[in-house]
Amino acid sequence: MNHLDERYEIRHFAPALDGDGADAATAGWLASVQLAFHEKRFATPARESAATRRIIDDRRELTGVYERAAADRPVQDVALGADHPVGTFTSFTKTLDVGGGVLLDAHLISDVTVRPSHRRRGILRAMMVDNLGRAAEAGLAIAALTASEATIYRRFGFGAATHVRSVRVQSDHPAHLLSVPAGNVELADPSRLGESARRVFETFHASTPGSIDRHAREWGRLLTGKSDETEPQPDARSEAEPDPGLRAAIHTSPGGEVDGYVTYVVEERGDVSSLTVVDLVAVTPDAYLGLWELLLSIDLVTEVVWRTAPLDDPLHHALADSRRRRVTEENDLVWLRILDPVVALEARPYSVEDTLTLEVTDSLHLADGVLRVETRAGSATVTRQPEGTPADLEMDVAVLGSLYLGGTDPVTLGAAGLVHERTDRALLRLRALFAQDRQVYGITRF
Repeated sequence: MNHLDERYEIRHFAPALDGDGADAATAGWLASVQLAFHEKRFATPARESAATRRIIDDRRELTGVYERAAADRPVQDVALGADHPVGTFTSFTKTLDVGGGVLLDAHLISDVTVRPSHRRRGILRAMMVDNLGRAAEAGLAIAALTASEATIYRRFGFGAATHVRSVRVQSDHPAHLLSVPAGNVELADPSRLGESARRVFETFHASTPGSIDRHAREWGRLLTGKSDETEPQPDARSEAEPDPGLRAAIHTSPGGEVDGYVTYVVEERGDVSSLTVVDLVAVTPDAYLGLWELLLSIDLVTEVVWRTAPLDDPLHHALADSRRRRVTEENDLVWLRILDPVVALEARPYSVEDTLTLEVTDSLHLADGVLRVETRAGSATVTRQPEGTPADLEMDVAVLGSLYLGGTDPVTLGAAGLVHERTDRALLRLRALFAQDRQVYGITRF
């Protein structure tokens, strides 16, 4: 029996309400998450209840690691109680667009924490191995997370698969676009945006490889500009009153359909008046450029800031003065972990016909093996080959996660020493095989 088994126990439970707030187990779990992420504690039971309703709506499973009582480890009265887990973990299912409009169920992982006083005791590994194993047994082919640190999750088989950029665009005088977007833009009432926003995002999600469907807490934050700890929201379907500073606009197509929207706030920072985009979703190039044309024409604003811009941003090319747009940061967003490579690889579309054999190593033994990928008419047949079968390419499962959607170039990863080419031009063939017909992009955090 290892150290974790002796001192700690893992508990899985569903979030629940009790009277005006969360039940004891949920309340203790939420408090531990807030402590780890430096969030404010809930000021009222109503706020705790609203947060609990949203995680119930997402059908999340909560996991906590709890310290067992022992005579040689007395607990001081001022210490956190036994109902506060020293490690937390949550998982739930949403769809991932893997290309061609195919929405694959993905096992999403969030709120992963270990209390600083209990680090280096195997708690994170125990939670992760347990959770991934149960997800694989349940038939889920892929897991995903967004990481607060870039060095934690590769050891568990996760690879960075989508990336976004933070941009600043100078707007102290009117910006001109080289093309004229079709359609119309109008300012909108943020409190009435919810239904239209959800329809637009649904279309965006179904047409954008790399997109993950939004969860209740994300919708609450984006539609109101408020977080759990600052304002209660009745539930995921009933919107709270937005923050008074939140503004919104919509784009309509020439046919009158809403095909894009943006929400934003304007803040004064010394001599700089900064417009920060809270959410921007567009399903057509005209909607995207039309919304940006509005943002860059708003009076008394010196810069527009957006933290989830695509890597290959049409705005850069559309601006008459592209130097007004500056990339200030580039970050990974979604990390993928393949649980069942046969199901995952057969789910996504393919742009060319070819046959490649991949040898995948996996320290958790969930996705390792030699895989023959044969593509015909846009789809793949994947078969496991006997151990020792010669492979065209060799890689770790984390690398396969990075490559899976087609947003990471296998030739680049080969140059980095992460993909090993065993037959001539195999990396170039894999690049062509995994290429998508649209840019890989996602804007959902979880």
